[in-house]
Amino acid sequence: MTTTKFKHAIVRKPCKAMTQGITTVDLGLPDFQKALEQHMEYIKALEDCGLEVKVLEAIESFPDSTFIEDVALCTPKCGIITHPGADSRKGESKGISEILRQYYENIDSILSPGTLEAGDVMMVDSHYYIGISERTNEQGAEQLIRILEKYDLTGSKIPLQEVLHLKTGVSYLENNNLLVCGEFNHHTVFDGYNKITIDPDEAYAANSLWLNGTVLVPDGFPEAAKKIKAAGYPIIQVQVSEFQKLDGGLSCLSLRF
Repeated sequence: MTTTKFKHAIVRKPCKAMTQGITTVDLGLPDFQKALEQHMEYIKALEDCGLEVKVLEAIESFPDSTFIEDVALCTPKCGIITHPGADSRKGESKGISEILRQYYENIDSILSPGTLEAGDVMMVDSHYYIGISERTNEQGAEQLIRILEKYDLTGSKIPLQEVLHLKTGVSYLENNNLLVCGEFNHHTVFDGYNKITIDPDEAYAANSLWLNGTVLVPDGFPEAAKKIKAAGYPIIQVQVSEFQKLDGGLSCLSLRF
C-alpha cells in the first residue's frame, strides 16, 4: 500500500544566468532552453506522484536559484530557512519565508556564522542526518539540531569526505532502504539499513527521489534504474542533464512536504 507522505512541492524556474552557476564538473555549459523543457518534465513527474506544485519565477541575480532545496528545509512540523554556504547563494533565502508561511505556522532560521544547505540534510522518519561539508558547517548543523529538538525531531552530523552534499551520495527510499554510492557504501552510521549500491560510473543516480511510493531516477543510468526497480519500486525516469552540469540533482530542484 502506497503511503502519501508528500502533498506539496515548490520549484523555481531556471534563469538565463544559470550558465554562470557554480559547478565542480566538466560537462560543458547548460543549454537554457533545454533546461526549461527538462524543468517542465520534472514538474510533471512531481504531479504524477500526487504533489500539488507551486512554481516560482526565475531570479536572474542568482544563477543557482533553481536548486531551491538548498534554501529551506521543510519538515512535517516546521519550515526552516537555511543560510547557504556558497557566497553567491547567500541572498537566495530572502522571500522564501513568506512563501512557506502559506503552509506553515512555525518558521525557524539558520543564522550566521552558521551555514547550512538542505542538500546536506536527509530525512529518515523523524530523524535528520546532516552532512558537514564545504557548504554546511558545524555551527549550522548544531543550530538545526536545536531547532529540530523543539519539535520532538532529532538530528545527527556526518562529516563528508568526497561529495558536495550529503544527498549527492545517499538517498532514503523509505522502508529502511538506502541508495548509496562511494564513501557511503561502507559507512557504519548506515549499517542498519538495506543498502542498494550504485556503481561509481552511475554515481549521479544516487540522488534519486522517493515520492509517495514512486522513485524519480535521472534518465541515462540504466543499472541504477534496474536496481531500484528490482527493490520493488515503480520508477519515473527524468531528463536532468542540464542541471547535472551544475552539480544539481533531482532532489535539489524542489522543496517537498
